Amino acid sequence: MKVLVLAKAPVAGRVKTRLGADVGLDRAADLAAAALLDTIAAGSAATDHRHLALDGDLAAAVRGDELREALAGWTITPQRGDGFAERLVNAHLDAGPGVVVQIGMDTPHASAADLRAAADALGGDDVVLGPALDGGWWVLVRRDVSAAAPLAEVEMSTPTTYDDTLAALRASGLRVVTTVALRDVDTVADADAVAALAPGTRFARAWVSAGATP
Repeated sequence: MKVLVLAKAPVAGRVKTRLGADVGLDRAADLAAAALLDTIAAGSAATDHRHLALDGDLAAAVRGDELREALAGWTITPQRGDGFAERLVNAHLDAGPGVVVQIGMDTPHASAADLRAAADALGGDDVVLGPALDGGWWVLVRRDVSAAAPLAEVEMSTPTTYDDTLAALRASGLRVVTTVALRDVDTVADADAVAALAPGTRFARAWVSAGATP
């Protein structure tokens, strides 16, 4: 099993802008960095085979030195493609063959156990898809790199992205099973809920230090 993380370098104004509208763009970037560090830690604990598809430059990122240190042993490639769906497909191509567990940086409460459980759910099927509470999805597990190709047809970051992704995968003949739903962090309400669920995470500590009380 390999973990594939798609992430943006946490630079103020480029990440968590919805949350930043309420807490400020600098604080939002710090929260994004904390969430990414939690995700990296989960991936590192889940497997020795880890790949980060990165949009941006960690040299300009909040907590850049800490992130680079945490990514020791990871393969890092730049995201490539015109839209997020195309970058997603290309990231799977770069990650290569075999069972890959793909997540983003919006679920800092996703643990190594959650990632391994998602991989175990694959069984004899082709894809595992985990819904997010906002209508998207938080994890995709695929057995073969070709299973990511249908993602290019799906509009991402909409209230129907999960349903549209599931339909596209099944229309291509893939056997798809689902796993547990998790909550993405996009808003203050999301941050409150996720920090309360996982108070020991870097994200929760950053949320509290930013003046919020989970």
